[in-house]
Amino acid sequence: MKIRSAAITTALLTALTLGAATAPPAQAASLPRCTQPARLDVFREGGLPLLDWRENLEFDGRGTLWVAHLTKNRVEGYAPDGTMKASFPVSGPGALRRGPDGMMYVNYGVNPLTPGAGIVRFDPAAAHPKAEKVVAGISGINGLAIDAEGNFYLSRELATGILKIRPDGTKDEAWTKAADVFGANGLEIVGDQLYASVITDTTSPIVRIPLKDPAARTTVTKLSHNILDTKVLDDLTHFDGDLVVASFRKGQLLRVDPATGATCVLAEGLRMPSSVRVARAFGDNDPRRDLFVVEASGRIVKVTVG
Repeated sequence: MKIRSAAITTALLTALTLGAATAPPAQAASLPRCTQPARLDVFREGGLPLLDWRENLEFDGRGTLWVAHLTKNRVEGYAPDGTMKASFPVSGPGALRRGPDGMMYVNYGVNPLTPGAGIVRFDPAAAHPKAEKVVAGISGINGLAIDAEGNFYLSRELATGILKIRPDGTKDEAWTKAADVFGANGLEIVGDQLYASVITDTTSPIVRIPLKDPAARTTVTKLSHNILDTKVLDDLTHFDGDLVVASFRKGQLLRVDPATGATCVLAEGLRMPSSVRVARAFGDNDPRRDLFVVEASGRIVKVTVG
């Protein structure tokens, strides 16, 4: 049974205090956009915490929510009413993302101690989706982002450098070397910028990496004021002009203005949230208000803002 590396990294947090930017910014200021507590509704119940770990999720834009069920070694597809409409095997599935070609891409083998990880894809419109290998022979990966040209970006929690892989499967070694972030976790592309949360830095930073000039990375904010306040940042998404990042340790969603670094607590009371995504083309859910979260508790939770 594979347990994702956040469980390993959490134990290392007191020893790992590496900086994540070339120029350290001030601590996060308050963002006055979280005026009302968000409502939490359980979309799918979980099981035993950590043993029923749902790791990541993504909407395909065709009415299905796809979820990486890490400890069950499968990818699940859900209808807006909560019905599971598809399920197929993927070994140690991690981040899920929709590609510019409309296909769904999934990291597999995300346990960093297990060699032979990579990326698979599947057709979300297929009657019986099946995983097809796209990239193989890499290890220690976690987060995933895909740009408009089909390039893959993979975070590595226990390594330096965000890995860039071209659509033909070759590695862009120069780009990876320049994007020298240690311990990146969640990844999200907004325009021509790649945002990454960092799990192994006790200051809980979010960094911004220009896709065309990765060496020019900067830190958007540092979300922890001291080691006791370490957030253990996981996945993040773009929501209504801001970033929303999951704090695995605090059970929160944190909203961050990418321009100023100002932040506020958007939602709390979650149980080890590992990924958050905006609901898109998913029944009557409103992408301006509704997000979905998966947890290491196994739950899928709908978060309604405002």
